[in-house]
Amino acid sequence: MTEVPSARSADVGRRIGVGLMYGLWKPRVLGAWRVPATGPVIFAVNHSHNIDGPMVMGVAPRPTHFLIKKEAFVGPLGSFLTGIGQVQVDRTTTDRTAISRALGVLQAGGVLGIFPEGTRGEGDFASLRAGLAYFAVRSGALIVPVAVLGSAERRGRLVKALPPLRSRVDVVFGDPFEAGDGTGRRTRKALDEATERIQKELTAHLENARRLTGR
Repeated sequence: MTEVPSARSADVGRRIGVGLMYGLWKPRVLGAWRVPATGPVIFAVNHSHNIDGPMVMGVAPRPTHFLIKKEAFVGPLGSFLTGIGQVQVDRTTTDRTAISRALGVLQAGGVLGIFPEGTRGEGDFASLRAGLAYFAVRSGALIVPVAVLGSAERRGRLVKALPPLRSRVDVVFGDPFEAGDGTGRRTRKALDEATERIQKELTAHLENARRLTGR
């Protein structure tokens, strides 16, 4: 039986994230009230910088379990990520353990964080992988689009790999929506249609977030 990360461990991660993110940068959080207070939720987050995941973990109103590439789970960092309830995933194959753990999080009424683009890029939701649609349709969880803006605008002077210290990073939560068509179908066609629906919603949210924040 696959062990499901506990909500308590993710809550520890959230508290660490709060201290780090607000200590190092100036997050401006918009729309957090849109996140359902209970029940399974998937955060669909654009991905343009390595701090996007920790930033969402630190500012989200609920503890979050992110699907994170297995390459990050090395040495002490790997133990730390596991300890705060994050889910390791092998992107080169159908990782059944990761799928079971992620579905377990949603079945327990938790929050799963996904970078639907699969890898760090422009952060514009231009290319979506089908994984997000699968988890949403299979679990019935609502998807909340999340736009992280400003994390990749400039490089820090002290640490080039990070945004400048005390710079503003905007995190905008959108309206929750259902990926499926309400029939519960999980056929390839249904998942393709769900992916298309998701892409439209996420792209519209990102455009709205940019207008809202002026970025």
